[in-house]
Amino acid sequence: MRWKYVFHVIGVLIAAIGLCMLPALGFSVYYNDAGLTPLLMSTVTSLFAGGLLFLVFFPRGEKVAQLNHREGMAITTLGWTAATVVGALPFFFGDIFPNVTDCLFESISGFSTTGASVLTDIEAVPRGILFWRSLTHFLGGMGIIVLSIAILPFLGVGGMQLYKAEVPGPIPDKLKPRIKDTAMVLWKVYILFSIIETILLMFGGMDVFDALCHTFGTMATGGFSTKNASVAAFDSSYIDWVITFFMLVAGINFALHYQMIKGRPMALWKDPECRSFLLLFGIVTLIIIVAVYGVNYDSVNSSARFGAFQVASILTTTGYATADYELWPPITQCLLLFCMFLGGCAGSTGGGMKIMRIMLLLKHCSQELVRVIHPRAVVRVKFGGKVVPAEVMHGVWGFTVLWLGLLFVTSFLVAGTGVDVVTSFASVLACIGNIGPGIGNVGPTENYAGIPGLAKWGLMLCMLLGRLEIYTVIILFVPGFYKK
Repeated sequence: MRWKYVFHVIGVLIAAIGLCMLPALGFSVYYNDAGLTPLLMSTVTSLFAGGLLFLVFFPRGEKVAQLNHREGMAITTLGWTAATVVGALPFFFGDIFPNVTDCLFESISGFSTTGASVLTDIEAVPRGILFWRSLTHFLGGMGIIVLSIAILPFLGVGGMQLYKAEVPGPIPDKLKPRIKDTAMVLWKVYILFSIIETILLMFGGMDVFDALCHTFGTMATGGFSTKNASVAAFDSSYIDWVITFFMLVAGINFALHYQMIKGRPMALWKDPECRSFLLLFGIVTLIIIVAVYGVNYDSVNSSARFGAFQVASILTTTGYATADYELWPPITQCLLLFCMFLGGCAGSTGGGMKIMRIMLLLKHCSQELVRVIHPRAVVRVKFGGKVVPAEVMHGVWGFTVLWLGLLFVTSFLVAGTGVDVVTSFASVLACIGNIGPGIGNVGPTENYAGIPGLAKWGLMLCMLLGRLEIYTVIILFVPGFYKK
């Protein structure tokens, strides 16, 4: 492990995050709010700390070599940790929260695109800091590491190990021969859809500030809003449907969007994961529409509007809310809880276990049943007409066991701090799945402010584990990782 290279790259990441605070600083200047000084102090602190790391660990006189997988994982995990600390500075300098724990919680919730907030009065926060809060979603959505290898090639280090460590999903898509070009393609698609959504939201009556912030929360599947009542505050059917559509867009593999833009419009439907994702969304939405019609809403239009929005929000792990689904019939809550486990597609900005993993597990179980009936049969798991390598299946099973194990163990630990059982399980599920709102005391109309401080640290770890797909983080705690 060449720690010099690791901290050298992290220094650049910290400085880059400091530069990303400049747009938020611009909004503070425009609105002349109290966020100007905190954001300025945060920017200066980030640039100084990042520049210092960059210079102190600069590999002078050495030939920069390709990063190995250990260094890639270390940079990814430590880079996200550093981003969390730096991202919390505006909250700390602006006295937005009473303690450091809450500052870090809001920051990691932003970068991990979880959207679990501890803010009790969002609209009282200076707009510049609110913009930064939403911008952390945008940066974390496609990934700080992917961003760095897309626009900072002067580092001279190989990016494939960073890309593999950061991009969510069992099989990262390499669209171009050079990993820098792949990262750039993904970011271009990401930005293109963000621009389109921002314009459409402005047509619906949002100003530039609200449109940008809600676009960041949508395309990153994060869920931070500028309003206490979330998207429901706008009370607009048009806005609800626009955000619903783009939540689904964000929950689909961005490599498929690129293929569609390049002239292959059927790429989405031909992909088995995307097809299953859309069919699942349609079926669950239809069941919920039937369940809430005549009970919670008097018209089919309202049932469809609120039902589709909430299913898209939970399934893609965005976390926006336009209705209190805890008042809906029990079957709808069960379906939404089921969607929390699934998440979006691999290669999307969504969290959760990913549809692809669920499909691979089901296919593998089906093949095992065939083996029981025909012991000598040679059967292999196929996905999209291709045989899935054994190492991929091993990784999927390992991830699933770790994911479920962490879910239950952390739920017990959170319950040990005095949180009720339902809220403990729901909060951990919502954080490790990067969803945000859950059920119980962390439902769609409440937040995480009442969770004990010790439990918040456990939930912060869950957010990081969920965003970086567990392995990248947990491997750093294995002693053998540091041996030659």
